[in-house]
Amino acid sequence: MDVIARAWSKAVRTALPGPWRPGLVVREVAGALLIGGLAAPIEIISHTGLALPMSAAAALLFLVRRGLPATALVLTALAGGVGGGTLPLLVCVGWSAGARVRRVGVLAGSFVAGWALMTLFGVLKDAGQIPVELIVGFSLGGYLLLAVLPALWGRYRAQRRALTDALRERNEQLVREHAMIAHQARLRERHRIAQDMHDSLGHQLALISVHTGALEVDRTLTDRQREAVGVLRLAAVGAMRELREVVGVLHDESTALPPGPGPVPRSAAGAGAGAGAGVGGVGTGGVDGIEGLVDSSRAAGTPVSLLRDGERRALAASAGHAAYRVVQEALTNAHKHAPGAPITVALRYEPDALVVEVVNPAAPEPVGVRAGGAAPVVVSGGQGLTGLRERARLVGGMVHAGPTPGAGFRLAAVLPYRGAEGAGAQGVDAGSAAGPADPAAGWSVDGGPGGLPGAVAGAPKRRSPAIGCAVGGVAVLLSVLGLLVWGVTGFVRAAEDSTVKRSVYDSAELGTPETEVRRQLPRGSDLFLRNLEGSGPTPPAGSDCVRFLSDDNGGTGWGEDAVVRFCFKDGVLVEKQHYRVKQ
Repeated sequence: MDVIARAWSKAVRTALPGPWRPGLVVREVAGALLIGGLAAPIEIISHTGLALPMSAAAALLFLVRRGLPATALVLTALAGGVGGGTLPLLVCVGWSAGARVRRVGVLAGSFVAGWALMTLFGVLKDAGQIPVELIVGFSLGGYLLLAVLPALWGRYRAQRRALTDALRERNEQLVREHAMIAHQARLRERHRIAQDMHDSLGHQLALISVHTGALEVDRTLTDRQREAVGVLRLAAVGAMRELREVVGVLHDESTALPPGPGPVPRSAAGAGAGAGAGVGGVGTGGVDGIEGLVDSSRAAGTPVSLLRDGERRALAASAGHAAYRVVQEALTNAHKHAPGAPITVALRYEPDALVVEVVNPAAPEPVGVRAGGAAPVVVSGGQGLTGLRERARLVGGMVHAGPTPGAGFRLAAVLPYRGAEGAGAQGVDAGSAAGPADPAAGWSVDGGPGGLPGAVAGAPKRRSPAIGCAVGGVAVLLSVLGLLVWGVTGFVRAAEDSTVKRSVYDSAELGTPETEVRRQLPRGSDLFLRNLEGSGPTPPAGSDCVRFLSDDNGGTGWGEDAVVRFCFKDGVLVEKQHYRVKQ
């Protein structure tokens, strides 16, 4: 019993899918009552004697059309072949099948099966009264109008609704992606600001620390002045420590994304160059600014030599700025970790790349120790070399850093001349010129929602469902029109085949051979002559009579037909009659 109960519950849920909201319940019940109410009088007029069963069946099929659209369509078409009470329902189930049956094969099969059953039962019911070809023609025309045409409209509405929902979901997805990209851009900007602060301000604070360290051991200063210089050096060290803490917050690895190709705000494209150029007035932030960095280090009392080798060649803006940052970071590290040690900066223009190399030996005795004090505190954030490697990678180069055999340190970078152009176009390097955002994203991050149409434009175009449904609707209408013309033509032809002209009637004389008379008579049609059987005066005994309509309708009233009758016996015409019958 439990199995039967579960099967019944599943069948009910399939045939009557929910959720059954109050408005839907009222609408479905009202529709079922209306369809059932229309079926009963149609069956009564058709004299089929199936008014009550057809009415109940129509109401039930209306209710299950949502859950079982294909089944409801086939059963409704079958009932339409038996009686005409379900023809109004055929419009509803056709609409429902077109809107709900997704698989084209199932949809087409259900419509073909429905029409075949409707035609078959129509032929079985009316074959003796109406020619088969007319039954098939009118069945096809009515089926196309009442079932196929509503199905096309229902399918168009369903596809249009599905397309609208898909576009709405895509738009919401694009909005979410736009917000994510903007968030990524903000994180990358924080990373960029941290890198620039580390490279520029750290370098200047290192120079300040070196200057104050040199002054602190100057024997010409008084103790009061040396104490003030010491306070200044400690303040520079403290400022550097605070700078590292701020950089650490901005460069938090838990929130910042690793720099890489991708869309970034265009406003950030020139931020790095400006930061590098404006620090102490030390150049433009490119290769030309390296000499200014060297001069600043020399002014701090550090012996720095600048060597150039090879024929100078032009670099992309991003590669030039990367070279500037490499020298700046190397000088900063040398000032912090090997104060007073001589530094060598070399720029070698190789055939395919610029090689930037900064080398310093081991540091002499620390300044603070020579002064009798503690060694100076070295503040390091550990982000400098990581940032340099990323800068070089973005322009297609590489960075190597490591100790030298003499306990010194060497920092070298290989920056290609042309390899940076592709990376620079992505707009990810702080010193590059403003470039377009990532083309794959479809919009620039700083463009706001106005960038969304660009992304949609890059998506594959969808063909409107109205085209296919319109073509199908036109095909249905043309088919119905053709069937209508064919049916009218057949009806007229059948009427002509059932009508005898007055001249033929008058020319037929009694005693004329039957073959000669029949040669002049039309072949007849059951559509018009079936009801004439047995009509008219009593025929001669033992005769064989044929009846036709007459084209001489003069004097006939409404609802009357003029009929002619020819009776044959022993192979000759023995009687002809002209009379009127009620339709």
